[in-house]
Amino acid sequence: MKNYDTMYTSDNLSGLRREDFQATIDGKTTDLYILRNRPGFEMAVCNYGAAILSLFVPDHEGRMANVIQGHDSLTHLMNSPVDVLSTTIGRYGNRIAHGCFRLDRHPYKLAVNNGANALHGGPTGFHKRVWDVLEADTTHIVFHYRSLDGEEGYPGNLDVQMSYTLTDDGELRIDYRATTDKKTIVNLTNHAFFSLSGIAHPTADVGGNVVTINADFYLPTDDTSIPTGEIAPVEGTPMDFRSPHTVGERIDCGFTQLTQARGYDHCYVLKKTEPGELSFAVRCVEPQSGRMLEVYTTEPGMQFYTANWNGGMEGAHGATFPDRSAVCFEAQHFPDSPNKPHFPSTVLQPGEVYTQTTVYKFGLQKR
Repeated sequence: MKNYDTMYTSDNLSGLRREDFQATIDGKTTDLYILRNRPGFEMAVCNYGAAILSLFVPDHEGRMANVIQGHDSLTHLMNSPVDVLSTTIGRYGNRIAHGCFRLDRHPYKLAVNNGANALHGGPTGFHKRVWDVLEADTTHIVFHYRSLDGEEGYPGNLDVQMSYTLTDDGELRIDYRATTDKKTIVNLTNHAFFSLSGIAHPTADVGGNVVTINADFYLPTDDTSIPTGEIAPVEGTPMDFRSPHTVGERIDCGFTQLTQARGYDHCYVLKKTEPGELSFAVRCVEPQSGRMLEVYTTEPGMQFYTANWNGGMEGAHGATFPDRSAVCFEAQHFPDSPNKPHFPSTVLQPGEVYTQTTVYKFGLQKR
C-alpha cells in the first residue's frame, strides 16, 4: 500500500491525533486522513472500515460542529459497541434471512451476527477490514478492498473501489465500483450516523429533526427485521414522510412496525423516473441549528434508521450517543433481496461492473 500525504495538521477541527490511528493490522497500515473544502468543511476518515470519524459543517450563525458520530482512536473504532458506526458496509448491507441464499441452485451459508440473520456483511464485514488507499488529496480519497472468495461465506473474489469527495458545493459524494470473478451478490452502503445538532455529552435526541422521504412505499418487516416481501404504501401510516414530519411526532405511536424495531429501521422504496438515476431521496432539517441535509442516490432503496440501539455509548472526546441521537440514511438495494425474487436484483456477474453514487449535501434551512 503506497503512502500518501494524509493532509493531517495538528490544528484540525476534530482534535484527532494521527498517531492514535496508526497501526499495522494483518500486514496493512492504518492512518488518519483529513479532507477540507473551500467553504471550510472538514472531514476526518480512517482506512480501517473506511470509517468517517468526523464531519464539521456550519450552522446558521456560521459556527462549525461535528455532525457525525465517530471515535477518536483506532482502538475505540475497532472495539466500538456499535461496530458499524459511520463505516463502509459490505459485501451486503442490511439483512439476509438466516444467512442463507441460493445462486443457480447452489446454496450459500453466511456468517450470522444478528440473531439468526446475517447483517451488514457479517461480524467481520467491510467495516472490520483495512482498506488500501489508492489516491488521496485535500478533497478526495479513494479506497480499495479485495474481498476474497469465501470471505464471510460470499462467493467470488470481489474488488471494490470506494471514494469520498468533499466538494465546494457542500457535498459529501460517495462513489462505489465493484467487479467479481464469480457470480455473487453485492449491496454496498455507508452507515454514517448523523447528529445535525452536533455531537455532545449527551448528544441530543433527533426527535425534533424534520424529515422528508421521496417514497410512496416501504418494506414492512417481521420481528427479526427481515422484510416480509410486501411492498406497502406509506399512506395512512406513521411511515409516511412524503411531506415533512418530525422524527418524534409518531415514533412512539404504537404502530407495530415501529414498536418491534424500537423506532424507524425500515427500507423505503425511492421514487425513480428510471432505474439507476441520481435523484432526490431525503431531506432532514435540524431546526435549532438550521442545518439541512439532503440525500441523492442512484440506489432503489433507503434504509431510514434512528439509532435505536446506541445505548449511550461513548464516542469521540467523551461525547455520548444515546438511543435515537442520530439519523442514518443508508442508500442501498433492498434487504434480503437474494431471497425475494420480486425485489431488484443484487446479483453481480463476472464481466459486469457494480456502480453506485450517493451524495450527502449540506446546507441551511431558509429563515
